[in-house]
Amino acid sequence: MTLSPPAHAPPAPRPRRPGFTPLQLLALTLFAAYSLLPLWWVLVTIFKDNGQLFSTFGLWFASPGHLAENWQTLVTREDGIFVRWLLNSLLYAGAAAVGSMLVSAMAGYAFSAYDFRGKNVLFTLILATIMVPGTALVLPLFLMMQKLGLLNTYWAVILPSLVNPFGLYLMRLFWDAGFPRELMEAARIDGAGDWTIFRQLGLPLVRGGLVTVGLFAFVGTWNNFFLPLVVVNRSELFPLTLGLSVWNQTSSSSGQEPLYTMIVLGALVSILPLLLAFLTLGRFWQGGLASGAVKG
Repeated sequence: MTLSPPAHAPPAPRPRRPGFTPLQLLALTLFAAYSLLPLWWVLVTIFKDNGQLFSTFGLWFASPGHLAENWQTLVTREDGIFVRWLLNSLLYAGAAAVGSMLVSAMAGYAFSAYDFRGKNVLFTLILATIMVPGTALVLPLFLMMQKLGLLNTYWAVILPSLVNPFGLYLMRLFWDAGFPRELMEAARIDGAGDWTIFRQLGLPLVRGGLVTVGLFAFVGTWNNFFLPLVVVNRSELFPLTLGLSVWNQTSSSSGQEPLYTMIVLGALVSILPLLLAFLTLGRFWQGGLASGAVKG
Protein backbone atom coordinates (compact mmCIF):
# COMPACT_ATOMS: atom_id res chain seq x y z
CA MET A 1 0.00 0.00 0.00
CA THR A 2 1.43 3.31 -1.01
CA LEU A 3 0.57 6.58 0.48
CA SER A 4 0.42 9.54 -1.78
CA PRO A 5 1.68 12.78 -0.36
CA PRO A 6 -1.08 15.09 0.80
CA ALA A 7 -2.08 17.64 -1.69
CA HIS A 8 -1.09 21.12 -0.66
CA ALA A 9 -3.74 23.74 -0.87
CA PRO A 10 -2.80 26.59 -3.17
CA PRO A 11 -1.76 29.73 -1.35
CA ALA A 12 -4.56 32.12 -0.74
CA PRO A 13 -4.43 35.08 -3.06
CA ARG A 14 -3.36 38.30 -1.49
CA PRO A 15 -6.15 40.77 -1.02
CA ARG A 16 -6.03 43.44 -3.64
CA ARG A 17 -5.76 46.96 -2.41
CA PRO A 18 -8.46 49.19 -3.76
CA GLY A 19 -7.19 51.42 -6.51
CA PHE A 20 -7.75 55.11 -7.02
CA THR A 21 -10.39 56.43 -9.32
CA PRO A 22 -9.35 58.91 -12.03
CA LEU A 23 -10.99 61.71 -10.08
CA GLN A 24 -9.03 60.81 -6.95
CA LEU A 25 -5.77 60.66 -8.91
CA LEU A 26 -6.50 64.06 -10.40
CA ALA A 27 -7.22 65.51 -6.97
CA LEU A 28 -4.01 64.03 -5.52
CA THR A 29 -1.98 65.32 -8.46
CA LEU A 30 -3.38 68.82 -8.08
CA PHE A 31 -2.75 68.78 -4.34
CA ALA A 32 0.84 67.58 -4.83
CA ALA A 33 1.46 70.24 -7.48
CA TYR A 34 -0.01 72.93 -5.21
CA SER A 35 2.25 71.80 -2.35
CA LEU A 36 5.46 71.38 -4.36
CA LEU A 37 5.16 74.32 -6.74
CA PRO A 38 6.51 76.91 -4.25
CA LEU A 39 9.53 74.69 -3.54
CA TRP A 40 10.15 74.28 -7.27
CA TRP A 41 9.99 78.07 -7.69
CA VAL A 42 12.60 78.44 -4.94
CA LEU A 43 14.91 75.93 -6.64
CA VAL A 44 14.59 77.78 -9.94
CA THR A 45 15.02 81.24 -8.42
CA ILE A 46 18.36 80.57 -6.72
CA PHE A 47 19.95 80.16 -10.17
CA LYS A 48 18.88 83.66 -11.29
CA ASP A 49 19.94 87.20 -10.62
CA ASN A 50 17.49 89.99 -9.83
CA GLY A 51 17.10 90.96 -13.48
CA GLN A 52 16.36 87.41 -14.62
CA LEU A 53 13.89 87.00 -11.78
CA PHE A 54 11.49 89.45 -13.45
CA SER A 55 12.47 89.07 -17.10
CA THR A 56 12.30 85.27 -17.47
CA PHE A 57 9.63 82.64 -16.93
CA GLY A 58 9.28 82.15 -13.18
CA LEU A 59 9.06 78.36 -13.19
CA TRP A 60 12.09 77.56 -15.34
CA PHE A 61 15.81 78.13 -15.22
CA ALA A 62 17.56 81.05 -16.87
CA SER A 63 20.87 81.06 -18.70
CA PRO A 64 23.50 81.82 -17.59
CA GLY A 65 23.02 80.62 -14.00
CA HIS A 66 24.05 82.72 -11.01
CA LEU A 67 23.97 80.19 -8.18
CA ALA A 68 27.66 80.56 -7.31
CA GLU A 69 27.38 84.35 -7.34
CA ASN A 70 24.30 84.29 -5.12
CA TRP A 71 25.98 81.90 -2.70
CA GLN A 72 29.11 84.04 -2.53
CA THR A 73 27.03 87.11 -1.79
CA LEU A 74 25.03 85.26 0.85
CA VAL A 75 27.98 83.96 2.89
CA THR A 76 30.14 87.10 2.61
CA ARG A 77 27.60 89.89 3.13
CA GLU A 78 28.20 91.80 6.39
CA ASP A 79 31.31 89.74 7.19
CA GLY A 80 29.51 86.43 6.79
CA ILE A 81 26.84 87.06 9.40
CA PHE A 82 24.52 84.59 7.63
CA VAL A 83 26.63 81.72 8.99
CA ARG A 84 26.28 83.23 12.48
CA TRP A 85 22.51 83.37 12.05
CA LEU A 86 22.47 79.74 10.95
CA LEU A 87 24.44 78.69 14.03
CA ASN A 88 22.14 80.79 16.23
CA SER A 89 19.08 79.03 14.82
CA LEU A 90 20.70 75.64 15.45
CA LEU A 91 21.50 76.68 19.02
CA TYR A 92 18.02 78.03 19.74
CA ALA A 93 16.17 75.11 18.18
CA GLY A 94 18.51 72.44 19.56
CA ALA A 95 18.38 73.81 23.11
CA ALA A 96 14.60 74.16 22.91
CA ALA A 97 14.22 70.59 21.66
CA VAL A 98 16.42 69.04 24.36
CA GLY A 99 15.02 71.22 27.14
CA SER A 100 11.42 70.73 26.09
CA MET A 101 11.88 66.96 25.95
CA LEU A 102 13.34 66.91 29.45
CA VAL A 103 10.77 69.25 31.03
CA SER A 104 7.80 67.62 29.30
CA ALA A 105 9.00 64.09 30.12
CA MET A 106 9.50 64.88 33.80
CA ALA A 107 6.20 66.73 34.14
CA GLY A 108 4.32 64.06 32.21
CA TYR A 109 5.83 61.38 34.44
CA ALA A 110 4.69 63.25 37.56
CA PHE A 111 1.12 63.58 36.28
CA SER A 112 1.04 59.93 35.24
CA ALA A 113 2.72 58.34 38.26
CA TYR A 114 1.23 60.31 41.14
CA ASP A 115 -2.25 61.02 42.40
CA PHE A 116 -2.54 64.26 44.33
CA ARG A 117 -5.21 66.76 45.22
CA GLY A 118 -6.03 69.16 42.40
CA LYS A 119 -4.19 67.06 39.82
CA ASN A 120 -6.87 67.24 37.13
CA VAL A 121 -7.56 70.92 37.79
CA LEU A 122 -3.87 71.78 37.49
CA PHE A 123 -3.53 69.74 34.32
CA THR A 124 -6.58 71.46 32.81
CA LEU A 125 -5.17 74.89 33.66
CA ILE A 126 -1.87 74.01 31.99
CA LEU A 127 -3.69 72.84 28.87
CA ALA A 128 -5.77 76.03 28.88
CA THR A 129 -2.60 78.05 28.31
CA ILE A 130 -2.48 76.57 24.80
CA MET A 131 -5.52 78.72 24.01
CA VAL A 132 -3.70 81.94 24.94
CA PRO A 133 -2.35 83.65 21.80
CA GLY A 134 1.35 84.34 21.77
CA THR A 135 0.83 88.06 21.17
CA ALA A 136 -0.92 88.34 24.55
CA LEU A 137 2.26 87.19 26.28
CA VAL A 138 4.64 89.56 24.53
CA LEU A 139 4.57 92.41 27.05
CA PRO A 140 4.78 90.20 30.19
CA LEU A 141 7.58 88.19 28.60
CA PHE A 142 9.49 91.31 27.62
CA LEU A 143 9.16 92.77 31.13
CA MET A 144 10.27 89.51 32.74
CA MET A 145 13.36 89.30 30.55
CA GLN A 146 14.13 92.94 31.22
CA LYS A 147 13.78 92.41 34.98
CA LEU A 148 16.10 89.40 34.84
CA GLY A 149 18.63 91.25 32.69
CA LEU A 150 18.34 88.72 29.89
CA LEU A 151 17.35 90.97 27.01
CA ASN A 152 19.74 90.70 24.06
CA THR A 153 21.08 87.36 25.26
CA TYR A 154 20.67 83.82 24.00
CA TRP A 155 18.69 82.95 27.12
CA ALA A 156 15.94 85.40 26.19
CA VAL A 157 15.03 83.13 23.27
CA ILE A 158 15.89 79.76 24.82
CA LEU A 159 14.15 79.97 28.21
CA PRO A 160 10.59 80.67 26.95
CA SER A 161 10.98 77.83 24.45
CA LEU A 162 11.58 75.24 27.16
CA VAL A 163 8.00 75.33 28.46
CA ASN A 164 5.66 73.45 26.15
CA PRO A 165 2.13 72.72 27.47
CA PHE A 166 1.28 70.65 24.42
CA GLY A 167 4.46 68.65 24.93
CA LEU A 168 3.39 67.98 28.53
CA TYR A 169 0.02 66.76 27.27
CA LEU A 170 1.66 64.42 24.76
CA MET A 171 4.15 63.02 27.25
CA ARG A 172 1.42 62.28 29.78
CA LEU A 173 -0.38 60.28 27.09
CA PHE A 174 2.81 58.40 26.29
CA TRP A 175 3.52 57.65 29.94
CA ASP A 176 -0.05 56.40 30.46
CA ALA A 177 0.03 54.26 27.32
CA GLY A 178 3.61 53.01 27.25
CA PHE A 179 4.71 52.61 30.87
CA PRO A 180 2.65 50.06 32.84
CA ARG A 181 1.87 50.88 36.45
CA GLU A 182 2.71 47.28 37.37
CA LEU A 183 6.30 47.78 36.17
CA MET A 184 6.60 50.97 38.18
CA GLU A 185 5.26 49.33 41.34
CA ALA A 186 7.55 46.32 40.90
CA ALA A 187 10.55 48.62 40.58
CA ARG A 188 9.56 50.48 43.75
CA ILE A 189 9.21 47.19 45.63
CA ASP A 190 12.77 46.35 44.53
CA GLY A 191 13.93 49.63 46.07
CA ALA A 192 14.28 51.78 42.95
CA GLY A 193 13.69 55.49 43.38
CA ASP A 194 11.74 57.75 41.09
CA TRP A 195 14.83 59.02 39.30
CA THR A 196 16.01 55.47 38.59
CA ILE A 197 12.56 54.43 37.39
CA PHE A 198 12.26 57.53 35.24
CA ARG A 199 15.71 57.35 33.67
CA GLN A 200 16.43 53.62 33.35
CA LEU A 201 12.98 52.08 32.93
CA GLY A 202 10.65 54.78 31.69
CA LEU A 203 12.55 56.81 29.13
CA PRO A 204 13.39 53.86 26.83
CA LEU A 205 9.68 52.96 26.71
CA VAL A 206 8.53 56.47 25.80
CA ARG A 207 11.32 57.21 23.33
CA GLY A 208 8.82 57.80 20.54
CA GLY A 209 7.09 60.45 22.62
CA LEU A 210 10.38 62.19 23.35
CA VAL A 211 11.21 62.36 19.65
CA THR A 212 7.74 63.69 18.86
CA VAL A 213 7.99 66.46 21.44
CA GLY A 214 11.55 67.24 20.41
CA LEU A 215 10.63 67.55 16.73
CA PHE A 216 7.70 69.82 17.49
CA ALA A 217 9.88 72.02 19.70
CA PHE A 218 12.72 72.10 17.16
CA VAL A 219 10.48 73.08 14.26
CA GLY A 220 8.52 75.60 16.30
CA THR A 221 11.64 77.35 17.59
CA TRP A 222 13.41 77.20 14.22
CA ASN A 223 10.47 78.95 12.55
CA ASN A 224 9.91 81.38 15.42
CA PHE A 225 10.05 84.97 14.28
CA PHE A 226 8.06 86.98 16.80
CA LEU A 227 9.92 86.03 20.00
CA PRO A 228 13.43 86.96 18.74
CA LEU A 229 12.00 90.14 17.25
CA VAL A 230 10.84 91.21 20.73
CA VAL A 231 13.72 90.14 22.97
CA VAL A 232 16.86 90.69 20.84
CA ASN A 233 17.91 93.64 18.70
CA ARG A 234 21.58 92.84 18.12
CA SER A 235 22.18 91.38 14.70
CA GLU A 236 24.73 88.85 15.96
CA LEU A 237 21.95 87.22 18.03
CA PHE A 238 19.39 86.99 15.23
CA PRO A 239 18.14 83.61 14.03
CA LEU A 240 17.77 83.00 10.30
CA THR A 241 14.10 83.94 10.21
CA LEU A 242 14.68 87.38 11.70
CA GLY A 243 17.97 88.04 9.92
CA LEU A 244 16.63 87.35 6.43
CA SER A 245 13.60 89.51 7.13
CA VAL A 246 15.80 92.40 8.25
CA TRP A 247 17.92 92.06 5.10
CA ASN A 248 14.83 92.15 2.94
CA GLN A 249 13.43 95.24 4.66
CA THR A 250 16.68 97.22 4.77
CA SER A 251 17.56 96.55 1.13
CA SER A 252 14.08 97.58 -0.01
CA SER A 253 13.80 100.73 2.11
CA SER A 254 17.34 102.08 1.72
CA GLY A 255 17.25 102.47 -2.05
CA GLN A 256 19.81 99.71 -2.59
CA GLU A 257 19.46 96.97 -5.15
CA PRO A 258 16.98 94.38 -3.79
CA LEU A 259 18.44 91.10 -2.58
CA TYR A 260 15.60 88.87 -3.71
CA THR A 261 17.52 85.91 -5.12
CA MET A 262 20.08 85.93 -2.32
CA ILE A 263 17.32 85.94 0.31
CA VAL A 264 15.51 83.11 -1.49
CA LEU A 265 18.74 81.11 -1.39
CA GLY A 266 19.02 81.80 2.33
CA ALA A 267 15.44 80.65 2.82
CA LEU A 268 16.24 77.41 1.00
CA VAL A 269 19.26 76.82 3.23
CA SER A 270 17.03 77.37 6.27
CA ILE A 271 14.75 74.52 5.13
CA LEU A 272 17.53 71.92 4.93
CA PRO A 273 18.00 71.30 8.70
CA LEU A 274 14.26 70.70 9.09
CA LEU A 275 14.28 68.19 6.25
CA LEU A 276 17.31 66.46 7.74
CA ALA A 277 15.62 66.26 11.16
CA PHE A 278 12.48 64.70 9.74
CA LEU A 279 14.39 62.25 7.54
CA THR A 280 16.59 61.01 10.38
CA LEU A 281 13.96 60.97 13.16
CA GLY A 282 10.82 60.34 11.14
CA ARG A 283 10.60 56.62 11.93
CA PHE A 284 10.77 57.32 15.69
CA TRP A 285 8.22 60.10 15.29
CA GLN A 286 5.71 57.95 13.41
CA GLY A 287 6.15 55.05 15.79
CA GLY A 288 5.76 57.41 18.72
CA LEU A 289 2.51 58.83 17.42
CA ALA A 290 1.14 55.33 16.91
CA SER A 291 2.11 54.10 20.37
CA GLY A 292 0.76 57.21 22.03
CA ALA A 293 -2.54 57.01 20.21
CA VAL A 294 -3.34 53.43 21.31
CA LYS A 295 -3.42 52.48 24.95
CA GLY A 296 -3.19 48.75 25.54
